[in-house]
Amino acid sequence: MLRSTVEALMADERAKSHHILADRLQRALQAVSVTPPVLTNAQPIQGNGRDIILELTPRVRFEDLVLTLPARAEGKQLIEEHMRADVLRAHGYEPRHKVLLSGPPGNGKTSYAEAVAEALALPFFVVRYDALIGSYLGETNTRLRKLFDYVRTQPCVLFFDEFDSIGKERGDTHETGEIKRVVSFLLMQIDQLPSYVLTIAATNHAELLDRAVWRRFQLRMAFPAPQENEIAAFLHKIIESWSEKPKVSALILADWLGAMSYAEARDFCQNVRRRHILGLGEVSIDSAIRVELDLWASRVKPEVTNVDRPKQTPPLAKRQRTTTKTTRAPKSPTKT
Repeated sequence: MLRSTVEALMADERAKSHHILADRLQRALQAVSVTPPVLTNAQPIQGNGRDIILELTPRVRFEDLVLTLPARAEGKQLIEEHMRADVLRAHGYEPRHKVLLSGPPGNGKTSYAEAVAEALALPFFVVRYDALIGSYLGETNTRLRKLFDYVRTQPCVLFFDEFDSIGKERGDTHETGEIKRVVSFLLMQIDQLPSYVLTIAATNHAELLDRAVWRRFQLRMAFPAPQENEIAAFLHKIIESWSEKPKVSALILADWLGAMSYAEARDFCQNVRRRHILGLGEVSIDSAIRVELDLWASRVKPEVTNVDRPKQTPPLAKRQRTTTKTTRAPKSPTKT
């Protein structure tokens, strides 16, 4: 009760920008032996948990994301719950504050977490696994405790990327007993987090997560690979910011590029702009697109590809003929 009361006071003072008072409370709390010491073989760990996170300034706006309807609706509801938390508390409810995002890489999970932090004007804390995982027995649990003790001192968005690396299934016979203890301790700490700490975890391998992990998260959302129309909408947003607009439409460009993630689409557009800028007026935007399309077709791909929408990039000659037309190129009869 003492720890919870002081942590609530610290969070309230930091929200009022009374950082000196909040720091004094934090130092006083650390000087009091509230919890028994951990019996481990670990070496003493310095710091208060701040060195285990990266504090980033959120810059992604929620309105700029291309999301599925469920993810957008749930995100708006989550933001509203935290912005009007006092109304919920007046009726005996707390805002949801534990969110799990799953899906293939490059489809907006990290951007989603950053956009939520930006919408709520909260600090965006990203957990550093290199500073969290220790080699000594019990060292990781000690650092986890310091991490959660620190984030409880202020309202924030705590983001665990690649959550399967620390929340793995405890029934896996290939894992050591130390990892199983870490998972158990992690779940206990997540359960004890106050509602003003919005915890968002993201994973590319949901099947590797411990079954008890799923129950801890109040909101679970899937970020599947985008369809062609979603990639087209994403490309259109990027192209609209260019000083010179290409003749080819975003929909046709998405059809040429085929199955890809949002991150790959952004990389492709950035490569086009780099080529166009370095051309100093001698390389048109359409020429830069044609060259990048050929390079894109020859890129190294992973062995396991997305088989939902298999596509083949048309040859350069066909693309050159198509870009001179205003109508969309005809599709293959076998394409559905």
